[in-house]
Amino acid sequence: MASFVPRRVFPTLDSLPRSYFLGHHRAGLNKMKTMLTYIDLVIECRDYRVPLTSRNPLFEENLAGRERLIVYTKQDLGSGGRQQDRSKERLIQEWQQPSSVLFSDYKDKSSVRKVLNFARDHAAAKDSLMGSRMMIVGMPNVGKSSLLNALRQVGVHKGKAAQTGAQPGVTRKIGTTVKIIESDENNESVYLMDTPGVFVPYVPNAESMLKLALCGSVKDTIIAPTTLADYLLYQMNLYDPEIYADYSPPTNEIMEFLSAVAQKTGRLQKGGSPDVDAAALWMIQRWRNGLLGKFMLDHVTESNLERESRDSEGLGSSLNHARRADKDMRKQRSKQKYLEAS
Repeated sequence: MASFVPRRVFPTLDSLPRSYFLGHHRAGLNKMKTMLTYIDLVIECRDYRVPLTSRNPLFEENLAGRERLIVYTKQDLGSGGRQQDRSKERLIQEWQQPSSVLFSDYKDKSSVRKVLNFARDHAAAKDSLMGSRMMIVGMPNVGKSSLLNALRQVGVHKGKAAQTGAQPGVTRKIGTTVKIIESDENNESVYLMDTPGVFVPYVPNAESMLKLALCGSVKDTIIAPTTLADYLLYQMNLYDPEIYADYSPPTNEIMEFLSAVAQKTGRLQKGGSPDVDAAALWMIQRWRNGLLGKFMLDHVTESNLERESRDSEGLGSSLNHARRADKDMRKQRSKQKYLEAS
């Protein structure tokens, strides 16, 4: 039997949507800009699994002038603690200089305390009589609200202050400031403000859109689950096809794989035929929960980091792309409604 050879390139899908820049994204960003005067520190969250792709240049362009802490969230879902993971983290830290960088898992108190300690030290350096106010920003569903709740719980031992959910768009407006550090005899309190996730105006390539969708930054209804599952299968094969050995032998054929998953997990339609959409959604959720391998979707190398910096220049300001894409999306939805009604 011939040894398995994974696909080295994923097929180009030009028909995929390239924008998810919604009205409340634009409104939220405009509101953030007006509040920047009162903010001492911007905490920008990015998804550890897509450290390059989850970077939104809009924040750098519109929230300039404030010190920035970049927190790569969901480290527990993208890192196995391997030497190669630590090497990638060092590359990312060097890439983001002079901004400070932390890697975080909101369920790990020691990880949360590192963010708190940074916030405390930053506030002490400012020495404000009114306390320090910080803003947490990021792409949709990168874990901003989860981190805020963890900082509040560890910092002041209070319960959840921000709603969280598996799909993007739970936070749609800028929230009130939440205390995350109590005042003491030497320093005033520290407050953190939650904000809605803001998508990039236009995604330059289809693969980046697939990565963001797979990590949950766009709603699962935007891209067909079998397409997302196929991209995940491609990534799993590059990482280690053994991670899905309980469900299927190594394969590059998504329908063959999903049929095997459906049979193994009992996701069958009437008559016993496999429900490939249900199997695809189940598989995607398993990976999102860290149960089908813990790895990055982005390839973190020095050359890729340099290319990302070059390619993202001016990307944040490409609002014309976003407006055209938004207009096309509305036309497509109207046409679909008309066809369904007729």
